[in-house]
Amino acid sequence: MRPSVLDRGHRLRARLFFRITSAGDAPDVVRMLLYRPGFFARPLLAITVPAMRGESAWSAAEREYLAMTIARRYASEFCAVTHAEMVRIAGQGAIDPADPASVRPEVRAAGDFLDALHRAPDTAVPPPGVSAAALRDALDVGLVWDVINRLANAFGFALRGDQLHTGTRALHRFGYRFPGFLLAGGPRTDRDDPVAALRHAVLAAPAATPPELRAAAAAGDGLDEPWRSYAARVRDASDTIGDDDVARLAAAYGEDAVFEVTVAAAVGAALATYDAGQKIVTAG
Repeated sequence: MRPSVLDRGHRLRARLFFRITSAGDAPDVVRMLLYRPGFFARPLLAITVPAMRGESAWSAAEREYLAMTIARRYASEFCAVTHAEMVRIAGQGAIDPADPASVRPEVRAAGDFLDALHRAPDTAVPPPGVSAAALRDALDVGLVWDVINRLANAFGFALRGDQLHTGTRALHRFGYRFPGFLLAGGPRTDRDDPVAALRHAVLAAPAATPPELRAAAAAGDGLDEPWRSYAARVRDASDTIGDDDVARLAAAYGEDAVFEVTVAAAVGAALATYDAGQKIVTAG
């Protein structure tokens, strides 16, 4: 279940954007990103745009393929079908999202590396034939979608009407960029390193919940119930979260608290995997 603030809590500029671009029915992921964008969307998008469409060892279609395999790992239908469509659009038919043999072996190897990091970081080994630079590019892709897939599951994202086709084409056309005025405002959490900016914005900057609560949700340590079991499921089993889980917490603590703790748990888990991968790649 999405907290209702993700549907009806936006600033006027975002509501007007929804009305103009999607007749008011914006995709769930867009609604989430444009709700209080200074809290986490602005720094996350600063990573997303170069990760998915910037200069890279991987083509845009190959990065979409990696994102699709990540979504399938999380059993996130919303993200899996979206990225499968993005593979088709970005690759112009050169890659079949249903056929692993249609991508280069290096792409499959990078995907296996990301999967090993997610399952058991201590067992992950850099694949031969894939450069450190290419693996770092893959880690950036993994960081973004490790966050988004957990949130898509926790908040029950779904595709409606023709959103699969219209939304993916808009994402591809604009390269995951949003107009600056939609992201402006709110607390400034800028850092030279966009990953550091994301870490600070979600876990340390002022928000509706104390930084200590968000940091504990991210780390999986020091939380009392019911937050402890909920944050653990966001981190490790987001596809098991149901509407009742979110509704109970929202009734007890408020929707902004649920939003922030969910984001913190998702970001914390994604950063732990990302940090482990960076150490492994650096060690070589």
